[in-house]
Amino acid sequence: MNKLILSAAIAATVGTASYSFAEGAIESRVNKSSAIKSSTDNTFYGKVNVSVVNADNGSTDTWDLNSNASRLGVKGKTEIADGLQVIYQAEFEICVDDGDCKGQTFKQRNIMGGIKGSFGTLWAGKHDSPTKLAQKKIDLFNDLEGDIKNTFEGENRVSNIVAYTSPTVDGFSSTVAMVPAEGKDVDGDGIDDTGLTDSLSYSVSYSNDDLYIAVAGDQDLDNQDLLRIVTQYKIDALKLGLMYQQNEDNLGTKDESGYFVSAAYKIDKTTLKIQYGSIEDDVDGDEEETFSMGADYKLGKNTKTYVFYTDNTDSEVGSGDSEDSAFGVGLEHKF
Repeated sequence: MNKLILSAAIAATVGTASYSFAEGAIESRVNKSSAIKSSTDNTFYGKVNVSVVNADNGSTDTWDLNSNASRLGVKGKTEIADGLQVIYQAEFEICVDDGDCKGQTFKQRNIMGGIKGSFGTLWAGKHDSPTKLAQKKIDLFNDLEGDIKNTFEGENRVSNIVAYTSPTVDGFSSTVAMVPAEGKDVDGDGIDDTGLTDSLSYSVSYSNDDLYIAVAGDQDLDNQDLLRIVTQYKIDALKLGLMYQQNEDNLGTKDESGYFVSAAYKIDKTTLKIQYGSIEDDVDGDEEETFSMGADYKLGKNTKTYVFYTDNTDSEVGSGDSEDSAFGVGLEHKF
């Protein structure tokens, strides 16, 4: 099923690209007499997100100051021909709580370079996979204790990724990414993989002002075959999110399916948020659940303060439940 959808995703990507390339070619012929004006657009950006959190795992209860994926980055584009641009991004995590990002001062996040034109974007580097990007913003507690990555597979930032993203045509867009294994065994057959398409990730999405729908998946990525369906819908001040996911590993030790729902309601400068997710393994019967609720308060255009509560439960057959809960208040500023 996942391979069938992957084939459809590739077909959609190629079809969208062909349509946009034809449009671009016509436009280029019409404007071919105009002079090419080289321009460069560079942006330095970042985010500081810190929270004071009380974390309780049943045996210990501690207060922590956390730096929640605070970051610095630079991104930009340079026009090198009429309708053709070189693009780049270099983003690093900074740990403003103690300066130590797992032994590093700067921890690599999304770093890529590519070419963009009427045909779409060809890019490569270390980057969030198309499957991870397809989640969009239904995870309302991203980078906090309630982050969806603590419960669901598929939230991968991948090294050595080579990807193509089609232009957006009538709300439709798609991305197909290849990940060479560079001599590693990614499918669990005991043989080192050396090809260009040892692992694959894809997404096909549609969006308009109020509706977003995406189908995404991975094949032999992070030892997983995965299918993810995401939708987000906005009704006035209410924003609803839903995700369904299936994934299994290449060793036959995991075969999971589950869902995730979220809701956010905006009242003036305050946004009330709640989300819940559950995924169960059909192989051993284990189940994981995540629940979070909280509120954001807008202090300025790029600044907010927030409060949240999260409860993550891991139910293992024969071992009982393990539960981690957290309560915190924090501040986020983007620049």
